[in-house]
Amino acid sequence: MFTGIVEAKGRIVEIRDFGGSLTRLTVSAPADLIADLQHGASIAVSGVCLTALAEPAPEHAPGESAATTDAADPGAAATALFTADVMGETLALTTLGGARVGDEVNLERCTRAGDRLDGHIVQGHVDAVGTVVDRRDEGQWRRLRVQIPSALAGQIAQKGSIALDGVSLTITEVSVPGAAEPFAEVALIPETLRATTLGRASVGTRVNVETDAIAKYTQRLLAVAAARPAPASACDRSTAAPADAPKEARA
Repeated sequence: MFTGIVEAKGRIVEIRDFGGSLTRLTVSAPADLIADLQHGASIAVSGVCLTALAEPAPEHAPGESAATTDAADPGAAATALFTADVMGETLALTTLGGARVGDEVNLERCTRAGDRLDGHIVQGHVDAVGTVVDRRDEGQWRRLRVQIPSALAGQIAQKGSIALDGVSLTITEVSVPGAAEPFAEVALIPETLRATTLGRASVGTRVNVETDAIAKYTQRLLAVAAARPAPASACDRSTAAPADAPKEARA
């Protein structure tokens, strides 16, 4: 589980395709963030929960698996690498399917039991890809309007929570029920613009969308309840003839 509070930005340094059904990503990240990242541990990459692999750094980046710094900028933070596999379904349903070497990604380690829940409950299970359809600067902060699939429209609410590329955000405006092109609008403070990839989002940018887990379960429970046949009333049960009664008794 995650909270949607991005801890750092990383960069994809290698993509290996294993035939379309599996892709292996190598990501450069701050060394202190992944110093204790063990094989099998979870890490969110732009909102997608991935499993870290114990694999050495790729050959084209020798030595970067250990903490390194940029020689041109001695003050830069040390970086290290981690790898993770992405299966075909995840490639099809998230922006990782179109990822390229050099792309920046948001990173968050999984939440420890007992930690503060500063954002909201984020599972890292992306529901769909949305598209930024409007961007408006309001002084030092910015509004983003993201078009979402109609199937998710019932899972968003004004002042509710949503994760975009793994960033926990409060929804400031939603489309009217039944809108042909439903949307969720969010406001980005300067820190979010600086610390996450959303600072570079513009009209046309595709983002991973995860709706609030509580909203999803609530919608599902209501759908299941609505699909159940209505129970017979006490009156119906008392007047119904037994199935094995003679026909004249049931007439």
